[in-house]
Parts: sequence; structure tokens; C-alpha cells
Amino acid sequence: MISQQDQVDLFILISKQMRKDIVCYAFGGNAMMYYGYKDETKDVDLVFEHEDEREEFLRVLKQMGYEEFSLFRIYVPEKLKDTHKPIVVKRGEGRFDLFVKKFFQTLLSPKMKEDVFSVHEFKWKHTLTVNVLRKEILVILKSVTSRDRDFEDIVTIIKNDKHFDWPYFLEEVRWQAEHGDGWVLLDVERMMRELKEYVFIPEEHFKRLYGMKEQK
Repeated sequence: MISQQDQVDLFILISKQMRKDIVCYAFGGNAMMYYGYKDETKDVDLVFEHEDEREEFLRVLKQMGYEEFSLFRIYVPEKLKDTHKPIVVKRGEGRFDLFVKKFFQTLLSPKMKEDVFSVHEFKWKHTLTVNVLRKEILVILKSVTSRDRDFEDIVTIIKNDKHFDWPYFLEEVRWQAEHGDGWVLLDVERMMRELKEYVFIPEEHFKRLYGMKEQK
């Protein structure tokens, strides 16, 4: 498992060995640690805007002893057919899931990039910038990735945040559906139906989601 201090130490080590500046976005359990929602995670989930940035990040990880790992042990089969699936590397119990531009069919949208929760810079000769995405975005992406414990993380986020912005969340879902993500409405609907067993979700939010499906 990776603690928050472990994650910081890893980012420092990576930044020291980079040959160029890199900007990435954190969205998994590693992002939840920045919120204080959990103390440790098995994997560090990052998305990059450019393939060459992921390549450089991956080069450093492999230099540190990380090796590519089978996605079949992590993601459901239908996701593995997607051309935007991640590269996964592992060392011991620590794992990195590295995406570029898309989380499968879900885009790294302008709103995601502009409206981040926090920014962390690790500066040496080059700078590694880690942007932590908003909690509403974390829930969307955990709905999309559908890995073990993703739903458990969603429950943790919603239960611990009395001010979860459902309209913001659903507006991003709508944007994703309109810009080509054919799965997001189904993934989010399934997640929200399951989530009703654990937390209260006003019916108006389901009606808005169903309205999006009818328009599709």
C-alpha cells in the first residue's frame, strides 16, 4: 500500500529524474488522500494531456524498477477493448495506472483541467505538476473505471461530503455524453442506483440523468 507520504516521496524521486516538465492529473485513491478521505491506496491513478509526457513519466518509473502489469487483472473485459485504456506498471504492492487524454471514452475535459481541487509542484531541474481533480470528477471517473473498490471509494466520498455538488456532477456527465462518451450515462446510472442503498440521492437528479438518456 502507498501512504500519502509515500506518494509525495515517489513524486519527488520521479521529478529528480525527469528530462522535461510534466503536468498530470490525479483522480484515484491517490487523489482521495489529498482530500483526507483515505490514508493509503494500492494504486496511483494519473492522466496526462500529452503522450510524450506519459512516455517520460513511464521511462522514469521503469528506471525505478516498475514493470508493465496485465490489465486483465484490474479492468472489466469490455473496457480492455478500448483504445484509450491505460498503461499499468507495478513494483511490489505499488501500482501506477497511466492514461492519456481520455479515461477510456471519457475525456479530460476543459472543466476538469480548469477547476481542480489543488495543485502540487515538485521542482528540481524540471517540474512535475500534479493537479488533483474535484471530488465530483473523481466519482464520475470511478464510475467509468469500475475496478475493485472503486464503488467503495464513491460511497466514502459521498458519505463524507455533505456538500457534494450533484448539479456540477451531472453537467459534466452531460458534457461527456455529448462529446462522444457512449458509456458514461450507463456507468453513472448503474453507480447511482447502487449508491441509493447507502446514501440519499434526490429524485430530481435521477430525472435529469434519465432526460439525458432519452435525448441520446
